[in-house]
Amino acid sequence: MLGGVPSGDAALAANECSPAIYRQGMIRREGRRVATVEAMANTYTSLHYHVVCSTKNREPFLGEAIRDRLFAYLGGIARENKMTALEIGGVADHVHLLLSIPASLALSKAVQLLKGGSSHWLKETFPNVNDFAWQDGYAVFTVSQSQLDDVRAYIRSQPEHHRTKTFVEEYRAFLTRHRIEYDERYLLG
Repeated sequence: MLGGVPSGDAALAANECSPAIYRQGMIRREGRRVATVEAMANTYTSLHYHVVCSTKNREPFLGEAIRDRLFAYLGGIARENKMTALEIGGVADHVHLLLSIPASLALSKAVQLLKGGSSHWLKETFPNVNDFAWQDGYAVFTVSQSQLDDVRAYIRSQPEHHRTKTFVEEYRAFLTRHRIEYDERYLLG
């Protein structure tokens, strides 16, 4: 046994092998090679996403008193699910999140965890928003490493930004900039 892993004849008997044998491709049975296995390099990813979620019908549920706590709670959901929330911000009717998501977590699952968990928490924590819901859909855009600071600044500036531009105008502009085709009938869920 090597560190709890069968080796040598025990590995063959258990149809397993030690990491050293595995790396060398030396699995043999009855004097002949039955499998050749080569070491594989590690996998590295840098997956950053700008996620935009609106409240159902753009209802202004997210007042200032709620927002700071909601943003912290969303950050906690991200952490619990091995995501990194790089920035979270928004206004009364929508939220922007800049996230790093591991390759092992589907993007749709990540958004489901964030929206579902936060919706449940909002209703439990703030009885006056018992009718709260997120819109059915969402928008997600990939962000390169070189653009992270710009997206962070954009998310931080949401209150100022929305003094002159509505969420609907912003949403359409994002979709157009990223060349995403959409049907106006289903744009806002």
